[in-house]
Amino acid sequence: MRTGIIDGANLNGGQQLAVKYFSVALVLFLVQMLFGLLAAIQFVRPDFLYNVLDFNVNRMVHIDAMVVWMLYGFVGAVYWLLEEESGTRVVGLAVGNLAFWVLTVAVAVVVVVYLWVQTGPGNDLTRWFVNEGREYLEAPRWADFGIVAVLGVFFYNVAATFSRGRWSGIAGVLTLDLVALAGLYCAGMFYLTNITADQYWWWWVIHLWVEATWEVLVGCIMAWGLMHVLGVRRRIVETWLYIEVALMFGSGILGLGHHYFWIGTPDYWFSIGGFFSALEPIPLVAMVVHSVYDAGVRKLRNGNHPALAWIIAHTFGNFLGAGVWGFMHTLPQINLYTHGTQWTASHGHLAFFGAYATINIAFFYIAMQTWRGNIWLGSGLAGEGWKWKGALALINLGVIGMTVALLIAGYEQSFIERAMEGSTWRGYFAGQMHPWFQQAMAWRLVFGVVTLAGALLLVWDLLTIGVGETRRAPQFAAEAG
Repeated sequence: MRTGIIDGANLNGGQQLAVKYFSVALVLFLVQMLFGLLAAIQFVRPDFLYNVLDFNVNRMVHIDAMVVWMLYGFVGAVYWLLEEESGTRVVGLAVGNLAFWVLTVAVAVVVVVYLWVQTGPGNDLTRWFVNEGREYLEAPRWADFGIVAVLGVFFYNVAATFSRGRWSGIAGVLTLDLVALAGLYCAGMFYLTNITADQYWWWWVIHLWVEATWEVLVGCIMAWGLMHVLGVRRRIVETWLYIEVALMFGSGILGLGHHYFWIGTPDYWFSIGGFFSALEPIPLVAMVVHSVYDAGVRKLRNGNHPALAWIIAHTFGNFLGAGVWGFMHTLPQINLYTHGTQWTASHGHLAFFGAYATINIAFFYIAMQTWRGNIWLGSGLAGEGWKWKGALALINLGVIGMTVALLIAGYEQSFIERAMEGSTWRGYFAGQMHPWFQQAMAWRLVFGVVTLAGALLLVWDLLTIGVGETRRAPQFAAEAG
């Protein structure tokens, strides 16, 4: 019987590589929190760290660290499930390990350059080696090629492993999605002098790379996770996964039009983009609801309460953040007033957290359970699991608090800066100086501290949960696809 002491020998090759990705993801998660707090402080005290770490740098690192840590988590989750889903060892694992170290060193170099070289001329030298200058895609050009190369290795590992082993619905969707994951990123790797055309392709990366290929990737991870945690029948999760693919690459591409309203594209994007932009989260929500119902009907026993709790948090966060919060300000008649305000940031905080961060955290707990020898992580844990419950409560409270605070600030901007003052400079400064805006940004800072406290508690719990536990969790055999 296992004692619950950490035992990496329990892990197969893919899972050992996944642990490396998860470890870096957690570090970058905390980096994202830290730089987000610095930016939040500067909204309240603009002179804080002035000419040392300016707001634009803190915001850039905050957003880019978010994107990168989530990507690390997704890649780690796929490597985690790869051998079990395929029934064979990972093909090219040595190359996969090399790609991990190349990516990690590259990320470290990019961050150091961000912090050390904060300004410079906008020429080919800076675009290749310092900052590409596009919001959310600030990585220098050499790093762009590195990202695509690493994703190419990742695709090779996945596709070759499934080709050697067994195929399933999850395997097929995952393999095809990885083609899009690497391919769509290339849409942001060229420069056009026409700003409308340049923004058009920029949005293909921001929306379809992050919001489409990531959503399908999350669907694959979620499907496997539900079978592992709840013992859900494969046909249920794969059915909803196929619906997810149909909606994502149907409504997702058309819904991309809600970003086209103000960049000079034809008027028909107003109605097309506004209608289709809210359909994307529906299949993932339905997958979880159907899975929980199926597990209840079959009286299956869950042995990983933290993972299930974060999966349920994903369901609510994805539906509210990506669906409700996204749709309520993407209709062109509304977006006329909300575009570029803190209303957008409100949607972004809840959507990225609900759709992506939650499922990564759920997989961290799935990994930790296996790492410790498939121990019980249900009821009766030492301390009644107060650390994971506290982390769940603090992080969700913090994110929801920031979301509401930013929504209030965005509403004030939309009303005063846009509706009353007509998007003038006078209106902008009137909005920034209004007490509602300033109080809302102060509350955003308060709830940011709450979120960071929850993140630190989460890391503590992941490092200690299950130590000394001897009970074994139920194991569900997922039938082959």
